[in-house]
Amino acid sequence: MRWNWIIAVVLSSLLMTSAATGKTTVRDFSGTGSTTTNDFVVEGPWLLDWRLDGDYENLIALDISLIDSRTGRHVGRVLHTKFRGNGVKLFEEGGVYRLRISSTLARWRVRIQQITPEEAEQYTPRKPRD
Repeated sequence: MRWNWIIAVVLSSLLMTSAATGKTTVRDFSGTGSTTTNDFVVEGPWLLDWRLDGDYENLIALDISLIDSRTGRHVGRVLHTKFRGNGVKLFEEGGVYRLRISSTLARWRVRIQQITPEEAEQYTPRKPRD
């Protein structure tokens, strides 16, 4: 377990080096069912870029929660939607996280992107339809 933390710190340092040049994809997750993702390491600020699609317009749903990997603590609900679409959510705090994703009759993709503070200033929140 200690080695995982050391590896996370090293990866975090590498990400910070590449993040200085702009948006960098840290992890890309996709699927059709419910899952808890592997850990990922990010420094603040970062984006969660999501996309939802499905064959049954009125039956799809997607819930995403952020989990602190070091403590197992539920940080909060990131997204809840019952409609096809896409969006991004900005996070200021870095850390070692995982996502708990619950989906119903849906195809989803979630991309974790490291961004610069300058890019974060350009972010304009948009609330998805419920």
